[in-house]
Amino acid sequence: DEIEKAHPDVFNMLLQILEDGVLTDSQGRKVSFKNSIIIMTSNVGASKICDDKQTLGFHKDNNEKLSVEELVMPDLKKTFKPEFLNRIDEIIVFNQLEQKDIYEIAKRMLTTLQKRSKELDIELEFTDKAIEEISKEGFDKVYGARPLRRAIQSKIEDKLSELILDGTVKSNSKCTVDFDDGEFVFNS
Repeated sequence: DEIEKAHPDVFNMLLQILEDGVLTDSQGRKVSFKNSIIIMTSNVGASKICDDKQTLGFHKDNNEKLSVEELVMPDLKKTFKPEFLNRIDEIIVFNQLEQKDIYEIAKRMLTTLQKRSKELDIELEFTDKAIEEISKEGFDKVYGARPLRRAIQSKIEDKLSELILDGTVKSNSKCTVDFDDGEFVFNS
């Protein structure tokens, strides 16, 4: 994760793995990476993608169409040595998350919360309105899905925990989470 922040020794190790397919330690022991896939993530160039002033899609001078990859590649070449980049089989540039993506992620995260609640014998349901609102509160173009995790924790999990502790929501009960009058409402 965020390979650009790695120590230079990590790059040397990766060069050996990517070139030879094996890693050898100081005692001569070898570890084969023959059947391995190494996935590295990076935020290099992300500021260009996120920058609203950037003319994504068009070059300022001649309206020549630019892809996200064409915007990011110069930064990759500045950040990483050529011998490292040349050993990478494929570079995949992901598009920025949009509101609809966050909505789908919210549904999945809330399904996980439902499963955890089921372990406490609490049937937890979410209205479409609640899912829509939590996905709006957790949406941030710059930070991706991390704010969504925090929004679910602070707006739903914390409140649900308090209701369980004070006995409002009990085992063998059903609780529906809705959004009404600017706040999340828990009906049990």
